[in-house]
Amino acid sequence: MKDTSFAIHPDHQQTAEEVTFQDIGNVTAVSEGSEAVSLTCEYGYVRISFPAPGIARVKMDPKKMPEDTSTAAVVKQQQPEKITVQEMEEVLAVKTEEIRLSISKYPCRITMYDKDGEAITDEQQEGMSFSPRGEVRVRKKMEPEDHFYGFGEKTGFLEKRGEKMRMWNTDVFAPHNPEIDALYQSIPYFMSIRNGKAYGFYLDNTFQTEFDLKTSYETYSITADGGALDYYILAGPAPKDVIRQYTSLTGRMELPPKWALGYHQSRYSYRSEAEVRELVEAFKRKNIPLDAVHLDIHYMDEYRVFTFDEQKFPDPEKLVQDLKAEGIKIVPIVDPGVKRDETYLPYQEGMEKNHFSSYSDGSVYYGDVWPGESAFPDFFRGETRKWWEEQQAYYTNMGIEGVWNDMNEPAVFNEKKTMDNDVFHEENGVFKTHRELHNTYGLHMSQASFEGLKNKLGGKRPFVLTRAGFAGIQRYAAVWTGDNRSFWEHLQMAVPMTLNLGVSGVPFAGNDVGGFAHDTSAELLTRWTQLGTFTPFFRNHSNIGTVFQEPWAFGEKTEETIKKYIELRHKWMPHLYELFQEASETGMPIMRPMMMHHADDPNTLKLHDQFMVGEDVLVAPVTQSAAKHRIVYLPAGTWYNYWNDNEVYEGGRYIMAEADLDTLPIFIRENSAILEGSVKQNADAKQESLRVHVYLGGTGSLSKRIYEDDGETLNHQNEKYFSESISISRDNDIISIEEKDIHAGYTPCWNTKTYVLHQVPETIEVYINGSKQEIVYDKADFRAFV
Repeated sequence: MKDTSFAIHPDHQQTAEEVTFQDIGNVTAVSEGSEAVSLTCEYGYVRISFPAPGIARVKMDPKKMPEDTSTAAVVKQQQPEKITVQEMEEVLAVKTEEIRLSISKYPCRITMYDKDGEAITDEQQEGMSFSPRGEVRVRKKMEPEDHFYGFGEKTGFLEKRGEKMRMWNTDVFAPHNPEIDALYQSIPYFMSIRNGKAYGFYLDNTFQTEFDLKTSYETYSITADGGALDYYILAGPAPKDVIRQYTSLTGRMELPPKWALGYHQSRYSYRSEAEVRELVEAFKRKNIPLDAVHLDIHYMDEYRVFTFDEQKFPDPEKLVQDLKAEGIKIVPIVDPGVKRDETYLPYQEGMEKNHFSSYSDGSVYYGDVWPGESAFPDFFRGETRKWWEEQQAYYTNMGIEGVWNDMNEPAVFNEKKTMDNDVFHEENGVFKTHRELHNTYGLHMSQASFEGLKNKLGGKRPFVLTRAGFAGIQRYAAVWTGDNRSFWEHLQMAVPMTLNLGVSGVPFAGNDVGGFAHDTSAELLTRWTQLGTFTPFFRNHSNIGTVFQEPWAFGEKTEETIKKYIELRHKWMPHLYELFQEASETGMPIMRPMMMHHADDPNTLKLHDQFMVGEDVLVAPVTQSAAKHRIVYLPAGTWYNYWNDNEVYEGGRYIMAEADLDTLPIFIRENSAILEGSVKQNADAKQESLRVHVYLGGTGSLSKRIYEDDGETLNHQNEKYFSESISISRDNDIISIEEKDIHAGYTPCWNTKTYVLHQVPETIEVYINGSKQEIVYDKADFRAFV
């Protein structure tokens, strides 16, 4: 009955319980330190500090003075900023070089200003408060010009003003639509842009939280169900600055192996070794690049983790090694639920060594998942994570280098969809309830999986894919957006979901190409593959009982187009790899919303259906059926059509781009360069050549960095990498290229490097480090090859 109109019968409507919040009241005492200031208020305690340049931290506890402790999301902080404090009769002024706080005493209200004196956040009628049930809340002023992004993994459009979003990791098979406010990832963070300037907000609280940007037009509120109110304000002022500041707190991903950046094929499920070999043989026969095959739950023995079904996969090690010899990796799914089976070694060990989550009386918590009744590792215990790390040897001993963590919200087949709230976990020797730590279960499972693989792979880079996570998940895993559906609406949502994950510090993200549930179509699979070419994680995945959606599933014409874009992914690998390396150093997304580089352009602030790859490439995927054109907004500047650079457009306007089923609209910014390699069958194959495509105006200039390492090991962390800077300038018919090695600890595998100069006259002259070069000129395309 709940799925019919009976659900909205007027006699059954319930009014939400009204909860009264107590304001912390007036400041009654101030304690100053060199790095923090502490406030005693009538009904609460506040500690204010500045953990790094451009970052302010406010921590409120209604019961006691807050300690300088953080959740597992926050990594070791930088050297705290020194502060100066000036106390006046009604106001307390706290300053660093980049931030100033004005704290009204009666009652306690905090306004934060940037170094230019502009207000970043402002508390008006209400500031910090708490409820009798233990909830904590802060309310801030919301200016009419404020736009909000981030919040981790959320459905709907890119900009989140006017929405109310809950942070509670939840297994949602269906429906994925804008009405769903809680999915698999909880990242209690946002970025706001106001009049071209950005700031960020991060709530370091693992309880269920709510971000309400809907109830009031003039204020927004952030509420947590328990714990301390512990939040960071990131001063920006540019969107890139906010992301750097946020990831300096929560960490950055390690550079993944190149194969993880390639094309992955998956299905729930490839049920046998024979089926996997047949799949791989088809890719080889059709000459379609392939980097990884994912194995869903049917590879296991009755869904027991750390097993293979001996009947269907009689020799998994040989399968793994045979595919590795072809440059193809196997990525098995690994869930947290350990089957309750006294004859099953992982269960025996977990019980013997107290590794499973339990109630306060010590009895183990059991929940039903794929294997049936199962126990769940207490990943909050260091000893348990070490035990789980050791279990990864089952896979690494076969040669497996990556795993896929699923069902780790954790998902349980019951009405609550997860563990009981009163299950206990042991975190750093302290027992806490699942109600408090639920959102970080997937974070710690990914940590144990990542560190286990890293320790077992003998210097090779690990790959972990996760469904669930919390702030900081980027340190350990790539993220995919879960069980989407083969609907055009889900293709449309895929773009803003991936963009907002990138804004939230998770650069390695993507979605199930073609859609997971329901039946895809030739057109939808084609358009989704075109988008997947430029999403950081690129995997085709489909559900049991749905039509198969491998590249050849819909006939030769569809196969030809899909192959073209999988090849394009590998062709662009040098460019993407450089962006991944940048992400590992700065936290910058690979796939970026338009506003990231055009925050002062109001036309970009709500653009959700096109995006940037790095700073200079604009991609406008087609997300509507039967479309052969689409409107594209080009920001200020000059833009080249990637497919036909005879088409040059002046920006600051909308254009109608041609986009037949074979074409993904891509535009390159003038005075930029992109890197392309040769088409390869997988990322491990040797890169024979490198092309530097140069787009210069008549009197333009640009700088470009080339980065390369072995793409496989951790040697780059020991200075074994190659980095080169290229400066290119054009003065009408003369182009000057200056090449300079930044670091030469590795010799690139490509044999030739060619400059492709776009839209230049036949009279062009080219000099590299002062030496005139021979050129080959293409009159048809106005290109010079050097």
